[in-house]
Amino acid sequence: MSIRDDLRGEPAEQLEQRVVGMTLERWSGSDVLPGRDLLAVEEALEIRLVYGAAHQRTHKTISVTMRTPGNDLELAIGFLFAEGLVHGAEDVQTMQHCGPPAGPLQLQNVVRIELRPEAQIDQAGLERNFLSTSSCGVCGKASLEALPTLRHTRLPDGFVVPASIIHALPNVLRHSQTVFDSTGGLHAAALFDRYGQMQDLKEDVGRHNALDKLIGRQFLDGTVPLSDRVLLVSGRVGYELVQKAAAAGIPVLAAVGAPSSLAADLARDANMTLIGFVRDRRCNVYSAPQRICT
Repeated sequence: MSIRDDLRGEPAEQLEQRVVGMTLERWSGSDVLPGRDLLAVEEALEIRLVYGAAHQRTHKTISVTMRTPGNDLELAIGFLFAEGLVHGAEDVQTMQHCGPPAGPLQLQNVVRIELRPEAQIDQAGLERNFLSTSSCGVCGKASLEALPTLRHTRLPDGFVVPASIIHALPNVLRHSQTVFDSTGGLHAAALFDRYGQMQDLKEDVGRHNALDKLIGRQFLDGTVPLSDRVLLVSGRVGYELVQKAAAAGIPVLAAVGAPSSLAADLARDANMTLIGFVRDRRCNVYSAPQRICT
């Protein structure tokens, strides 16, 4: 069985682990009533990598990230791909959860990815291991030099999408966010074709985690580079989201919120179409406007 065959669908119990109930007090003016609410789960996930020659395997913890459980294997492989540590599904020998259940929900919070002995590993990339919070994908890196830069060639022209399609995407995304409907506490990353048909959607408390899950799924399906797809994210766009999208070959990145200056600079370097404030049939195009048509 191949790595791609191992990850068809997600266990139902993982879907249930994304939300927990909690008692609370509801205040309205001076009135206080007992109540109950649903919250998005946030727990740590450790990503371990096994690599090297068959006679001298190296075991290394690459990252600890705060995430919403579910699609953990896709998150791990998407992260490794965006960091340049894996290049194709053929590099991966096994992927699995390991270790005993832990935390309040007794979840398996360690993922172990073993590469084939012949897989080429970027030693410089291995030095970029870090603690990642749900709100910041680069927090805790050892130095400024460890921050990833654009490691890929400029994205080619040729893909074009109508502005009317871009304007319609947020509404499609909003009506597809099942866990967000329950909690109001998750970011989303969604992939669309040029006709506005959603191809995939992933949610997480961290916007960078949601994108890693999305890219990881496509990586395992063998559809990367995603040269004929539009990516929509539910919040703002920092440079790390642009870097991840560029790694996956995505030509158009749209967001409901604003991009940062560094995100816009990186998008221009990559010849990526970066679009912000997509709402109410309006948007701002910050780079590569040639891909948007009327």
